[in-house]
Amino acid sequence: MRTPEISLILATVGRTDELARLFESLAAQTFSNFEVIVVDQNDDDRLLPHLDRARYLGVAVRHLRHRPANLAAARNVGIEAARGRWIGFPDDDCWYSPRLLEHVAARYGAGDKPAGIIVRWVEQNEQPLSPADLSWERSRAFRDVPVSSITLFCERKLFKDIGGFDARLGVGQWFGAGEETDFVMRALRAGALFTYEPLGEVHHAVNPQKPVATPTTKLAVRHRARGTGALYAKHQLPLWVILRGLAAPLLRPVLKGTFGAELALGYATMRGRIDGLLGWRRTHQS
Repeated sequence: MRTPEISLILATVGRTDELARLFESLAAQTFSNFEVIVVDQNDDDRLLPHLDRARYLGVAVRHLRHRPANLAAARNVGIEAARGRWIGFPDDDCWYSPRLLEHVAARYGAGDKPAGIIVRWVEQNEQPLSPADLSWERSRAFRDVPVSSITLFCERKLFKDIGGFDARLGVGQWFGAGEETDFVMRALRAGALFTYEPLGEVHHAVNPQKPVATPTTKLAVRHRARGTGALYAKHQLPLWVILRGLAAPLLRPVLKGTFGAELALGYATMRGRIDGLLGWRRTHQS
């Protein structure tokens, strides 16, 4: 069996049917030299029929188990097991355009030899249509190309050089998001070249409905926002960046004249960022 060029780390818990769309999109890739490492955080065998279906479609799948559920830690387990030179991180409810891996392979084969490639999340509609390199200066001001784990491909060597994802951040943790942003910021500070490749396209459905400020929703928003607050403290971002980040969730709805659910969720975001900022300083700094 040939060594894969790309390893895709799929950390999953709870979902089953959504995997069918992802595996079908992987089977349709024009670039075939890749493996999928499924890091299963379930406590049952619900994934097995879906993994069998993926293998039937011709996808090279390896199955690992990891408990307790922790997205960042599960991805680190997958990274340790990966054999590919490059590593990507699809979500269990995303799917790839047919030429995505082909474009990633072409880009990392270019002369500038990037250590990381960011592809375009089609539905997000916040990323430019032209290529660009990322920089620490823009990223520390949160003014760079938006990065989500589904858009991120990194050279495996980079994880050995700077470490994997910070398991204190992300889904399943008190600081409920930010692990991929933290990793990219650490890489840029270390001098790694990260570049944006808009020809590579990944899909992930977004909810087009207006926000509803239920107690559960506000709690979830606050929980995720703690990850951003943790980044403020962990990377010692400038005061003006922190103040802007705390004010913006409230100012946006006020300036638009939307004082209902959007303002309530903006307030939850601000409170979560303060939680994360103070919580990180209290628990992770001497």
